[in-house]
Amino acid sequence: MKVPQLRKKPEIKSCHNTTWQDDYSWIHQKNILDVLKDKKKLDPEVKKYLEEENAHTDYHLRNTKDIQKKLFDEIKARIKLDDESLHFKDHTYEYWTKTTKEGNYSIKLRKKIGSSNVEEIWNGDKEKEKLNTEYFGVGDLEVSNNDRYLGYSLDLKGSEYYTIYIRDIETNKIISKEINETSGSITFSLDDKYIFYSKLDENHRARKIYRHKIGDYENEDELIFEEKSEAFTVGIGISSDEKYYFINTSDHNTSEQYYFKSNEEKPLPKLIIKREKGILYSVSSWNGKFYNHTNKEAEDFKIEISNSLENQNWKSFIAPKNEVLIGGCTFLKNWIIRSETSNALDKLFVRNISNNFEEELIFSDEKIYVPGISLTQKNRDTDEVYLGYSSPKTPSRVYKYNLSNKSKKLVKEQEVPSGHNKDDYIVERVEFESHDGRLVPLTITRHKKTKLDGSANLLLYGYGSYGNSMSPSFTSTKLSLINRDIIWATAHIRGGMEKGMKWWKEGKLTNKKNTFEDYIYAAKYLIEKKYTSKGKIIGMGGSAGGLLMGAVVNQAPQLFLGIVMAVPFVDSLTTNLDHSLPLTVGEFDEFGNAKENKEHFDYIFSYAPYNNIKKMDYPHILITTSLSDNRVLFDEPAKFTAKLRDLKTDNNLLLLKTEMDAGHGGKSGRDGAIEEIALDYAFILKISKKN
Repeated sequence: MKVPQLRKKPEIKSCHNTTWQDDYSWIHQKNILDVLKDKKKLDPEVKKYLEEENAHTDYHLRNTKDIQKKLFDEIKARIKLDDESLHFKDHTYEYWTKTTKEGNYSIKLRKKIGSSNVEEIWNGDKEKEKLNTEYFGVGDLEVSNNDRYLGYSLDLKGSEYYTIYIRDIETNKIISKEINETSGSITFSLDDKYIFYSKLDENHRARKIYRHKIGDYENEDELIFEEKSEAFTVGIGISSDEKYYFINTSDHNTSEQYYFKSNEEKPLPKLIIKREKGILYSVSSWNGKFYNHTNKEAEDFKIEISNSLENQNWKSFIAPKNEVLIGGCTFLKNWIIRSETSNALDKLFVRNISNNFEEELIFSDEKIYVPGISLTQKNRDTDEVYLGYSSPKTPSRVYKYNLSNKSKKLVKEQEVPSGHNKDDYIVERVEFESHDGRLVPLTITRHKKTKLDGSANLLLYGYGSYGNSMSPSFTSTKLSLINRDIIWATAHIRGGMEKGMKWWKEGKLTNKKNTFEDYIYAAKYLIEKKYTSKGKIIGMGGSAGGLLMGAVVNQAPQLFLGIVMAVPFVDSLTTNLDHSLPLTVGEFDEFGNAKENKEHFDYIFSYAPYNNIKKMDYPHILITTSLSDNRVLFDEPAKFTAKLRDLKTDNNLLLLKTEMDAGHGGKSGRDGAIEEIALDYAFILKISKKN
């Protein structure tokens, strides 16, 4: 089959006295945000190229159709298709969701407390059918406080422009005007006369909070708050005690918060603490006290307490600890539950408010697991919560736990219908030395029959950006590789917050290369310890994890058999220089500002995957992207693929697959998500010569 060729139209670019040639910059359309909303506006030549790449991918993966089908069936067989969530008691109703064997989307159900009459108030599959749309993304699904209205937001393109609708549950009729181009979240006022929402600006940034009167079709909605900085985005929520609304405005690195009382006739947001660069804070209110979760003079956060916001006098509640990330609080009448993270492991602590005694909640005798907590009901005068945990080999288990007498009852266990024996798997947590001597955690999961003699293939997963930590939870899909003798290793590299805020700081801005070095050293460690061998590793990462893949494959291609990149951020210099794109300005504190800062420019230029493709052998590469993705534009992976085709000197596979009806998260619906995983895994099995 003819290899697709993207037309070259060389453009000389320059910045900070540096010039470089970009042969493919022409595919980036000036009206790119319009293209995300309406794919008919896509340049026909670019569309033809993407379709040719899709045909090329299909051709080279044609002999994997059977294994894709087998993987799809296998992955789906591990999911309990007709499942129900645990119930949550509101004032008058119990609410829960369910999925069915036939459906791809969830159904929301309720029944009056004490009654057996079940109402279906939302059915995603029926809604999708009614709208006759290929893509169907639900942003939010909220029931009003009086249980009369359902607020929901939909994205029908994948571009994350959500339209909000308000429906009367009893009549099933829409009772308010459609609200377009929102971020998707819906907050009802306590009296159910209004909803609060955030509106997206022309650059797809949420910078305004509005109040909409339910039932109003004519008037302009009332602007409650506007953020002036282009780098900050806003959101609104109600406090745990429902006495205040809090407006939070932030970028990744700095935050500021405003409040107004929940019964204010005309909301006038008041500032809590003025923003200070590099300081994150989040205030919550409970039982006449205010709790501030902040990193001011506490690198890994602390919690302070004050009796007032008008006359603030913050005193220590939870003191900071070095390289232990202090999490936020969940409040009950008599209890406060909070989290900590250290060395890529989470812990939960419970405090008795009456005597201030605090202890850790121990879930399991396993060393590596992820704990979780959720409320059983809206009324917080209770000792009962849902406590759950999972590990890389143990499916999720949830207990109804009594905080007072410590009794627990198993109420939900994640079923793996096709069968699962956790004793077939070995989970290890190891640490290795990176290039600068820092110890980096690795979570390794393998089948007990897999030999540790260097003969096994190994999938090395990484992300390492925005302070996002990779939790070692149970994911049944991974078993399709692990059961076929492929070891799964997750590298908890810098750029996440697995070892506190310092871990993030050491992997961003002009420390970004630590993220890449950590990952490469993880690969070398796994080779040295005979988990695998050079040329047997498959690298995998998505979005900013795709930036990681692009950087490491340019730096150390010989370590890898193959690379799987999902919606990869690979043309990072071009994107950083374009301040009109949705995410660029808000990410200056993550990646730097190349346009205004020569040091940042030189640093990004030195690792940006697209700018650093070399004339050399590359491993097999599968790149997946989506046409309506506003976070990482499809033109980044398209340009990366075209340039890689030009320069690579091998005959290995280079495949680009573009979803023409999807966004950053890929296809919508359960089956769509499984199809994408099956494609990735089929590629991995093909290059590993397994089936």
